[in-house]
Amino acid sequence: MAIPRSKHTKSRRNNSRMHIFLNQPVFSVCPKCGKETLPHIVCWNCGYYKDREVIDVLGKLTKKEKKRRQKEISEKGKEEKASKPLSMEELSKK
Repeated sequence: MAIPRSKHTKSRRNNSRMHIFLNQPVFSVCPKCGKETLPHIVCWNCGYYKDREVIDVLGKLTKKEKKRRQKEISEKGKEEKASKPLSMEELSKK
């Protein structure tokens, strides 16, 4: 004869559900354009992966969009150069 199943308590039920949740995705910064991308995936903004162009993102854009995208990428390069720490010689020149 079958044994009737006993009721699980709320704490037992909730403890089993404790590990069922979504993790927030981890992003890394693209070294070329500075946008957030998923690790080990081609950057959707500039099309580069490991300092190589994999996808020609600018090829499919209109002239106006292409100009705006190139401007964003070049501004990122300027910010990198500006944020580089100054050496002792450069500090003495200023």
